[in-house]
Amino acid sequence: MYKISIGCDHAATTHREAIIEYLIKKGHQVTDYGTKTSDSVDYPDYAHPVAQDIEDQKSDFGVLLCGSANGVTMTANKHPNVRAALCWKDEIATLARQHNNANIICIPARYTTIAEAILFTETFLNTAFEGGRHENRVNKINCR
Repeated sequence: MYKISIGCDHAATTHREAIIEYLIKKGHQVTDYGTKTSDSVDYPDYAHPVAQDIEDQKSDFGVLLCGSANGVTMTANKHPNVRAALCWKDEIATLARQHNNANIICIPARYTTIAEAILFTETFLNTAFEGGRHENRVNKINCR
């Protein structure tokens, strides 16, 4: 089982709640950074704590959600050793892990159903990094 940090903005609270319920049911340890409101909030306030947990190795994986998932993806990827991947299809979630060794899945709540978001999260967590030819590429991602 994994330690997983999760966060979202106001556009994704329902998705976040469903994903947390799924993760806990599967036995994962979840750190929830919210938001728990549909009132407008700033997505970086929720993306940075999740990315910081990955950077500090407090969590194995992260889950971030916002309307398009672009904002949370851009924010999380500012952190060293974070590889946040925007996933809107199951195959993208698979490839993000297999080829990019992504450690945060970013899901666009306005463009996915709750069932899809749970499926993508499950796929992401259950897919291993292939290494091999991808290892060298992944090692070139960080600027530091």
